[in-house]
Amino acid sequence: MPEFNDDLRLAHVLADAADAATMARFKALDLKVETKPDLTPVSEADKAAEELIRGQLGRARPRDAVLGEEYGSLGGGPRRWVIDPIDGTKNYVRGVPVWATLIALMVRGEQGDEGVVGVVSAPALGRRWWAAKGDGAYTGRSLSSATRLHVSGVSRLEDASFAYSSLSGWEEQGRLDGFLDLTRSCWRTRGYGDFWPYMMVAEGSVDICAEPELSTWDMAANDVIVREAGGRFTSLDGEPGPYGGNAAASNGLLHEELLSYLGRA
Repeated sequence: MPEFNDDLRLAHVLADAADAATMARFKALDLKVETKPDLTPVSEADKAAEELIRGQLGRARPRDAVLGEEYGSLGGGPRRWVIDPIDGTKNYVRGVPVWATLIALMVRGEQGDEGVVGVVSAPALGRRWWAAKGDGAYTGRSLSSATRLHVSGVSRLEDASFAYSSLSGWEEQGRLDGFLDLTRSCWRTRGYGDFWPYMMVAEGSVDICAEPELSTWDMAANDVIVREAGGRFTSLDGEPGPYGGNAAASNGLLHEELLSYLGRA
């Protein structure tokens, strides 16, 4: 039995609970939305979902630490759950179905914290993706009804599909020229945004994707799933994992070329 199967099962239970809470308020006319200090929106559903996940983790894994977007860090030790209750809040509050709950488990090892479990659940799309270290990445309705994920075999940039979030972030980071050069070199570009491009890299329908500014909770679950599907996940400077404040994900074959465009400011 793979080492983290019990944690993966728990992550699915947490995602089920979050899905029920977020879907209950999706498109609600009386949904309460506030603006955080960083000028991004947060809804009552974001807060409720994170509170729900934290409560269940407190009962099921009381010794584990938790890091979440809405309520920060709690606890310490070698195991830490990383939560984004609604990735794509701007979509959520406008009634766009492209949003998801992201749940990851990170375990401290000799090389630092490593993502070992990741679940991305997008209930308004009817989709869920997950992975555990050494056991591959999957998509489906449940653990017992799933299809294994594999990244694409596209090896030439001119044949590649590139997904991104927006133009403004690249300009703010001083990386717009490299970004535009990359779009001109690819076969196809689309601005899907948020969690979705990473899941499409994992399932082989997109070959490369990147975002210029992110937090750990935006990336932790995506990182595990992309890697277990056979791809690579790094910062724009090539640092492995979800720690660099930005992200580049690929099928592996195109990763160095991707970084050569976006890693230069």
